[in-house]
Amino acid sequence: MAAIVLSKENFDQEVYQSELPVIVDFWATWCGPCQEVLPIVEALSDELAGKVKVCKLNVDDNPELTAKFRVMTIPTLITFNKGEKLTEKVYPRSKEEILALLGEEILKTL
Repeated sequence: MAAIVLSKENFDQEVYQSELPVIVDFWATWCGPCQEVLPIVEALSDELAGKVKVCKLNVDDNPELTAKFRVMTIPTLITFNKGEKLTEKVYPRSKEEILALLGEEILKTL
């Protein structure tokens, strides 16, 4: 299952209204580090299917959401649970770093 592509039209439903914890990858097609992280994000979307929602948001296509979350450097991954922002990390380089963003409580349930 591929990561869910977010836009301003589906952000509230997919992130704020999600019953599952959510990882959002803020990225761009021209960003080299984003391309390095993308395969990890896609693999996690398969691995965590039904447990954690994995999404990606193209910063060039969504400047309002990028500004709302004050994303200044990409890739930036932000996690949410029950509509609340949990954590944020710029350029995580491993699956373990990304999973750690979910926090111990959520990781225990996976």
